[in-house]
Amino acid sequence: MSVLTLFQDEAQQQLSSGDVCAYMQTLGKAARLAASELRRADTGIKNRALEAMASRIADARAAILAANAQDMQRGEDNGLDSALLDRLALNDARVDAMIEGLRQVAGLPDPVGEIDDMSYRPSGIQVGKMRVPLGVIGIIYESRPNVTLEAASLCLKSGNACILRGGSEASASNAAIAECITQGLQEVGLPASCVQVVATTDRAAVGALISMPDYVDVIIPRGGKSLIERISREAKVPVIKHLDGVCHVYIDTTADPAKALAIAVNAKTHRYGTCNTMETLLVDAPVADLILPELARAYAEHDVELRGCERTRALLPQALAASEDDWHAEYLAPILAIKIVDGMDEAIAHIEQYGSHHTDAIVTQDYSLARRFMAEVDSSSVIVNASTRFADGFEYGLGAEIGISTDKLHARGPVGLEGLTTRKYVVFGDGQVRQ
Repeated sequence: MSVLTLFQDEAQQQLSSGDVCAYMQTLGKAARLAASELRRADTGIKNRALEAMASRIADARAAILAANAQDMQRGEDNGLDSALLDRLALNDARVDAMIEGLRQVAGLPDPVGEIDDMSYRPSGIQVGKMRVPLGVIGIIYESRPNVTLEAASLCLKSGNACILRGGSEASASNAAIAECITQGLQEVGLPASCVQVVATTDRAAVGALISMPDYVDVIIPRGGKSLIERISREAKVPVIKHLDGVCHVYIDTTADPAKALAIAVNAKTHRYGTCNTMETLLVDAPVADLILPELARAYAEHDVELRGCERTRALLPQALAASEDDWHAEYLAPILAIKIVDGMDEAIAHIEQYGSHHTDAIVTQDYSLARRFMAEVDSSSVIVNASTRFADGFEYGLGAEIGISTDKLHARGPVGLEGLTTRKYVVFGDGQVRQ
């Protein structure tokens, strides 16, 4: 019997006895061993595992949707709001997207082992940097069961073992998906402990996971502000995070009205419960009377509630008065704050004061203003003449993403494969000794 199998048996016994902290420690030990095995796995094995997982998900579609229906019913019974229910829901299209995500990640270049920045030193040695896995990644997330698969695929392809702790509201969905992941790993001879989904909804599991620096190298929380604040405050392991997605679209005087209308509507209404959805619209004063009535009619078709500054309400009397809290708000709902501003400087100042450094966009035909906006807006994604909804791993060509980081150290923006690796120095010599 292998050591990893013994760990799995031990974990089951601890879970049955209710010893959550010991259970998490055992998962950590198994993950650390699995990370060592993954460092020896070549790209072909990792890709075959991802393809095997995709096949298992396709075969288990009915079981996954049935499990998700249980979660949705429980969520409705427990009074989950519409934004959380939207994140929780799976359907055929979302299962198809999960399968396609696995295959996209399999098709991405493997960053592990890349060597660059090679240079010869006067001593004759050659120095470069090699991209390597972080090791063991703990991921804590809420609602969205597709995160289980996205996280597993990115961690596996980047050579990292992972411990995944989903929210209790998605427990049945996560368990069904976890079974497919395990089967896919075993099919190609990789240990199941490469990807471990925490099998308890006990909140103590989170506290244990973020307090195991011997076994976990980084924590990535995905969820509401309270969860991420708690993780950031209590973690003894480095954290890659974002707290809010207070995203803006600024419509400049020179903007093409048709483009402005399409972008502003899409950025708000494409999906309400995502972190890259626009929450505040800024409109340059000279075009407000042209743009805002058209936008208001479009938003009314989507039942979007408008909250505006005094100048906005003079044009749109149906809008509610915006409070100071509205400029800070991440609604994750069909609500939009609107402010009329006097030019680029005021728009950038508003974004700096109230934004979350996530994603902000400008609609303009002025190249110089676009360049200024890109240089001066300090966000992880700055977009010119396109919707904020493009701030996404798939759309950026990263495949599935592990999250969008608003930190400035280690990773920023959508965190894909490279964001889950680090680099170490490698030195090639031919018998040199230091004089």
